[in-house]
Amino acid sequence: MNDASITMPPQRQREATPHGVPLREALGVWTRVAMLSFGGPAGQIAVMHRILVEEKHWVSEHRFLHALNYCMLLPGPEAQQLATYVGWLMHRTRGGLIAGGLFILPGIVAIMALSWIYALFGKVGIVSALFFGLKAAVLAIVFEALVRIGKRSLKNRILLGLAAAAFVAIFFLRVPFPVIILAAGLIGYVGGRADLAQFQVGGGHGAAGQGLTDAESVLGEGVPAHARPSVRGVVQAAAVWLALWLGPVIAILLALGPGDVFGQIAVFFSKMAMVTFGGAYAVLAYVAQQAVEHYGWLRPGEMLDGLGMAETTPGPLIMVLQFVGFMAAFRDPGTLPPLVAGTLGGLLATWVTFTPCFLWIFVGAPFIEVLRDNKALSGALSAITAAVVGVILNLAIWFAIHTIFAQAHPVAWGPIRFDAPVFQSVNVWALLLSVAAVIAMFRFKAGMVPTLAATSAAGIALYLAGALS
Repeated sequence: MNDASITMPPQRQREATPHGVPLREALGVWTRVAMLSFGGPAGQIAVMHRILVEEKHWVSEHRFLHALNYCMLLPGPEAQQLATYVGWLMHRTRGGLIAGGLFILPGIVAIMALSWIYALFGKVGIVSALFFGLKAAVLAIVFEALVRIGKRSLKNRILLGLAAAAFVAIFFLRVPFPVIILAAGLIGYVGGRADLAQFQVGGGHGAAGQGLTDAESVLGEGVPAHARPSVRGVVQAAAVWLALWLGPVIAILLALGPGDVFGQIAVFFSKMAMVTFGGAYAVLAYVAQQAVEHYGWLRPGEMLDGLGMAETTPGPLIMVLQFVGFMAAFRDPGTLPPLVAGTLGGLLATWVTFTPCFLWIFVGAPFIEVLRDNKALSGALSAITAAVVGVILNLAIWFAIHTIFAQAHPVAWGPIRFDAPVFQSVNVWALLLSVAAVIAMFRFKAGMVPTLAATSAAGIALYLAGALS
């Protein structure tokens, strides 16, 4: 089905999509997004918002948040799925593959290289120092994302209250992430259905202060022809992506059996792909327990080493599962050389983790697009956006505690449960670098790349000077 064309110079029209952005230009943009995707979902969403909405004007504020809200409802890494969604909107399936694939490619390469180093040499001081410096800038990026998204989405007291309630629920009461999102969605649905103005914010026709409107964006106000749902298209997408996801799993089980390490990796991480609601932190404790106690893939404490790799390299935090798959096969290689087995195990874990992400977008996104102006759905998604701000605040505080302090202790008071930092364990250098990064980004408007480069160089310099133990 052809999209409606728009007027542009003939030489540009030949190379552009109907929305006026050439695919080769989009390739450069998505590469930039991928290389800057540090800091977990909060930092990654901030990077995409800055580049796609504020700089390139590809999609409006409302459309960006609408897509984000849908991705937050899905299992798997929401930032990678958001990239896939916007890439699909702009350049059809090919664009979604490029955006979603590039988003995880730097992380695949980085985690694989670090897994090799870890397996062969253990912890390497200068690499740890580089990560130490990166974490300071990542913390600043996460807080900038919190402020940026909060300003855009918390436009009234009701939504601000929902954000606060979500933070209290997840940080102090340990309410599961899906419960928070479903509760917020239900509240917003009822409010939207009742036509309450508080739940109809961020619309595409743009009150002042609502950011880039649909009409001002490159994509425009309408639904692109390729984004409209059809039975044939949905069935085809489901068949292709289910085959790509489950086909290798079935083949491995038939060839090697369920007891083989590759069969275990294929089945276990396929299950994890179905239950990773709320991002990596929602399931990492369970993965660590299973990998250490049940399968014997990792030794105690190694999951934290892998998480450190994922936190300080580009890509989703759930990329830590590649490290787990690598170590599982490395330690049980069968007839293969250990490094070859580890590489294959890591890639297999990555494949069955991320292939379903494309399935959810290519099958579900067309229905979400056509419902974008539905008041009840818009109300639900506006409320979910508010709750997401509270969840991001929770992630930001969690990340700050584990960046600046060496220890945290659990606090229990009735139904209240949370981890409090041990202030005597403060890492002064981490604190100083984090404060410097925050000042650079908030006060002096320093870009992400210069801030990341500066804190990384500082971490290496501190290591060489003997300041880091």
